[in-house]
Formats: sequence, structure tokens, C-alpha cells
Amino acid sequence: MLAHQRGTHRRGKIRVTVALSVLALAVGAGAAHAAPAATPKATAWPGGSKVAIADDSGVFGSNLSGVSYESPTVLWAVKNGPSTLYRLVQDGGKWRPDTANGWAKGKSTHYSDGSGDPDAEGVVFTPDGVFTSTERDNDNGDTSKPAVLRYATSGSGKSLNATGEWDLTSDLPSVEPNKGLEAIAWVPDSALTAHKFRDEHTKAAYDPASYPNHGTGLYFVGLEANGKVYAYALDQSGTKYTRVATIDSGFPAVMDLEYEASTGHLWAECDNTCKGRTSTLDVNAKGAFAVTAQYDRPSGMSNYNNEGFAISPTCANGSKQVVWSDDDNDDNHALRTGTLACK
Repeated sequence: MLAHQRGTHRRGKIRVTVALSVLALAVGAGAAHAAPAATPKATAWPGGSKVAIADDSGVFGSNLSGVSYESPTVLWAVKNGPSTLYRLVQDGGKWRPDTANGWAKGKSTHYSDGSGDPDAEGVVFTPDGVFTSTERDNDNGDTSKPAVLRYATSGSGKSLNATGEWDLTSDLPSVEPNKGLEAIAWVPDSALTAHKFRDEHTKAAYDPASYPNHGTGLYFVGLEANGKVYAYALDQSGTKYTRVATIDSGFPAVMDLEYEASTGHLWAECDNTCKGRTSTLDVNAKGAFAVTAQYDRPSGMSNYNNEGFAISPTCANGSKQVVWSDDDNDDNHALRTGTLACK
């Protein structure tokens, strides 16, 4: 096994590459998994082999950790330190910060009371707002604080206080401060009920009515320390939450999650710890998300420390744009684009 030392933001953190775990349904926190099925063998990236630089030199620096499409022409990105949210727009073949409404240099993000510097690792645009997954408060960097934060983004101010805050510390395994929530995705209720997703909390088919004020979907977060994904119903009117499922991502560590509406796939991404591989997860006959495929990174992309992964919602000429964000800002660039074949 090979130990991998992370970059500047991850100083002191060492990851170990281990055999990829097999996905099975977890019936509860700490419960044993069912007998595993065979892990799909990694195959070639299902899109173009070429990857292009997608930002101007030196725009973001290091620590750009998560990306999420709002539309084919608007992309959200988040930096984990200092905590910064960016609204990006297309500029030819590249993405640049929006110059309107105070977004030119991104906006600093804080907890709901205006304090702190949340270590934001993942971001997702949803009908309920823009949400980030966080590992800790950088102002108190020695203490783990896995949380999900919601932000309203319509104003013109240069700083954002969370309009929703869900501290998941007591519900998740105890982990080191730099091995917390790296990934977040939103999956609509309509897709979950259509595929007969099973609710581990109620031990029955998922019924959105069981969770008042949760919005119109569930939030899936990925824990770096163990590679597991946790699905939550978040009370949008307060701070309460309910864990609905615990899922194996197929990797020893998970860096980002992406829901692809056109296929129903929940994508999990691992960084250079796993050679930049991704996997797809789909709801199986038992109502549990399970790994259905695993892919190598595009052959034209080096083994970067890609912590962000997003898929365009639209198909053009048989393919979709894919964006990766490189936390290490290799060669002074943090964003790269490629293509994924439409299905």
C-alpha cells in the first residue's frame, strides 16, 4: 500500500490507498453489511480522452474543492480555505468569476451567526439554495465539525452568512478534522420514489411525507475518512435532520458526489488517492444504492488532486461537459473540462 501526502491545505494529512470496498446496503449506523457482490472492474472513461484547461492562470489558487452546475452556462465553485463561494460563467472554452453582484472575487462564507471560516469542501446548487459540505471551522482547525450549510446567493454583498445550518457531528463517526465531509449532492424525491429507494430509518419504501419541511429531495454527503455516503432529510425550517441511508461509495475515500438526472446515476469521485477514478451508483432491486460501474480518469488527464467533479445538465452533439477542480492548483490552474458520452 502507498501513502500519499496531500498538498498545502492538507498539511499533516496522509492517505493510504487500499483495495476498493464493495458496495452493500448498511442497515443502520455501525451495522454489518450484507454479503458483498463483485466490485466492477475499472474501465475506460466513457467520454473523450482529451481534457482542457478551463480557467485563466492564477485565478483561484489552491484549495478549490467543489463544483456544481446551476445551468449549462453557470457553475458554482467553493474554496475550503479561506472559505469562498464563486459564481462562474462561461467565457469561450473557459470559466471565469461572474463580474456582477459582487462575485468578481468570490464571496466569503460564514456560519449562520456570521462567525467562523467554514472549511467548505463540496457544493451543490438546489431548488432550496446553494449548499456546502464542511469539515471544520478553519478558525478552530483542530476540531472536527462536519456540517451542511445553506446560502442565499441573490444579494450583492461580498460576504454570506448561512441561512441554514445542520451540524452532523453527533450522527457521524468521529473523524480527524481534515477527514470529514468532502462531498455533497442533492437527489430529488421524484427520482427516489420512482426507483423505490428504501428508507433505512423507517425500514420501508421512502416516503417524502415522512419528513415535513425537508424540501423536495434528500442530501447525500460523503465522508472522506471511510468513503461512505450518508443520505439526509434536512429540515429546511430549522436545524433538525434524519439520516435515511448509509451507502458505500466503492472507494476508501470519497471527494465529490454528483447526481446525473438524465441517467439517474449518483456519481462518486475519488482523487489521486484512487488514481482519479469515478463510480456510478444506482438503486438496486432491494432499494439500496449500489455501485454499477467504475471508470478510470480520461487518459489525457494527469493524476491530479481533483476534489471537485460536476456534469453539465445538457447534452450537445452526443456529449456533456464535465468539470474537475484541482485542489492543488497544478500548473497554476484549478479547473479542467472534458466530455462524457450522453446516454
